[in-house]
Formats: sequence, structure tokens, C-alpha cells
Amino acid sequence: MPRLLTVHEEVFPLKGTFRISRGARTEARVLVCEITDGDVIGRGECTPYARYGETVDDVARAIAAIGPSIAGGLEREGLQRAMRAGAARNAVDCALWDLEAKLSGKRVWELAGLPEPARVTTAYTLSVDAPEAMGKAAAEAASRPLLKLKLTGDGEDAARIAAVRANAPSSRIIVDANEALTLDQAREIAPALAEAGVEMLEQPLHAEADEALRDVAFPLPLGADESCHDTTTLARLAGLYQVVNIKLDKTGGLTEALKLREAAQARGFRVMVGCMLASSLSMAPAHLVAQGVDFVDIDGPLLMARDRTPGLRYDGSLVDPPEPDLWG
Repeated sequence: MPRLLTVHEEVFPLKGTFRISRGARTEARVLVCEITDGDVIGRGECTPYARYGETVDDVARAIAAIGPSIAGGLEREGLQRAMRAGAARNAVDCALWDLEAKLSGKRVWELAGLPEPARVTTAYTLSVDAPEAMGKAAAEAASRPLLKLKLTGDGEDAARIAAVRANAPSSRIIVDANEALTLDQAREIAPALAEAGVEMLEQPLHAEADEALRDVAFPLPLGADESCHDTTTLARLAGLYQVVNIKLDKTGGLTEALKLREAAQARGFRVMVGCMLASSLSMAPAHLVAQGVDFVDIDGPLLMARDRTPGLRYDGSLVDPPEPDLWG
């Protein structure tokens, strides 16, 4: 029988309100793609993201539309040409990887010719709030080795950083502006970030304005998130950024994410592997890409009131590789 593709939405409530510079959320809405071959089912998950013009309904339709091609034998390499990079292709690509692993009796890392994955240390993200509240949140998370802060450009960012550093003196810190700053704001706050020991400033400017960063000296590395999607977007980032953030919902799946990691490292970029707000089914393939990179941010399930079962095992900020009954 031909392979059958289905897609459905799942909603996971968050522990509280999660705020960044462009808005707030209280739940994670994900789409799960399932590809059935006989009695075997491969699964992949994605998070449609409005910043990239994606809606849950549009992405669900894009996933469903590739179903006849999957039934006709379309495999991963053909999928890269049949669908554009983005959340829809991510779900389908990861479902095909999972299906291949289950049909072959091998793990995805074996199929990809990679070493067996080890546990990684993830960042833990502190939602945007008043400096006092973020200081309290930092104190509660002070045992975590790597904290990630969100900036807004509203004039209180320096106070937020100071409050977090004072309450989590031993934690490493990275910050993410989510395109909220101007060049002048970025240059103004950068010394305070460096003085606080912040190791990276992620996406300070809007992606369409980031050419202004070219060859501008900053006292800490800059990371490209919204400016880096797949291998086609990599070349222009030299001279703008020192770190690239790989997210499977941007690359369009594990296949392209692995290519982007290799290409970025070959060009001398440091690599971060990040995530959208999603369950362990999204984090599982990202965990494989996160092997040996400079920064890992796959804390989505830690921010949710509940994860799917089975899920990844989080021991504080340590994340074990996925078991086969979850993915891969």
C-alpha cells in the first residue's frame, strides 16, 4: 500500500506567559505530521511562526498538499526541491527520517553517518519582564549553567541584565533582542553586556536592516537568528555575525539543518542550535544537530506546563538523546 500522510494540531499550555519583544504567548501550538507505511509510523513536529508569514492553517495545508507525492514515493532529497524551507517541510522531513529509522531498525544518527549523540546542556530562557521580576526568576534558575535573556529596546534592558547577573552570578548568559534594537541601541548596550560577561548578543537588528552591522566592532559576538534560515542565506552573514542560530523550523528539517551546520562551521562561524516553543518531538531532531556546537537552546519543554509522553529526559539543564519511541 502507498504511504499515508496525515497532519493534526496539538496545543501545549505554557507554565506562564512567555514574552519577547514582539509579543506574548500562553500556549504552544504545533503541527504533527505522521507518515504511515504498513504498520510503521514516522512523526515530525513543527511550529508555524507568524514572523515568517506562517499560520497554523496555511502550514497544515502545505503539509497535506505533499501527501500525494509522499504516497507516490517522494523521499527526503526530493522533498528539499518539492517544498520551500520552513515549518511545513520541517515536519515532513523529520517524519521521513523517523519512518526510515523505524523501518530499517537503525537510529537516525546511524542513517546520517553521525557519531552516537551524547547529552547536551541547554540554555534556559527567562521571559521579558520588569528587572526586579527577572532578577527573581534568575535567582530561581541560578543553578542552571546557561541562561538566555530577551531584550526589548525599551530602556530597561541594562537594568534587566544587571538584575539577572546579580542573582545568577555563576551562570553563563546569552541575550536575544529578537530584532528589537536599532544600531545605536545595540552599540550603546553592548559594553554593559560585555561587562556582565554576556557571551553573545543575538539578532539585535531587524534582518532587513542588519547590513548596518557590517564590519562594526562589538565587544561581544553577534548571533544571526532571523537573518539565517538555510545554507542559501549563509554567505552574506560573514562580516555581520560571528554565530548562526540553526532552527529546524527555519531550515525546513533535519536534512538541511545538518548541511547548514557543516557549511557554517566550514566558514568559521560558531553555531547555536535553537528552537521554537514546542514539545520534545521538535527537540529530538534538534538534539542531534546540537552535538558539538557552541550554544544549545532546546528548552521548549521546560517552559511548558506539560510535555508529550514519552518525551526527552531533562535532568536540570542536561538533555539526554531521544529514545526510539519518541523519535529517530
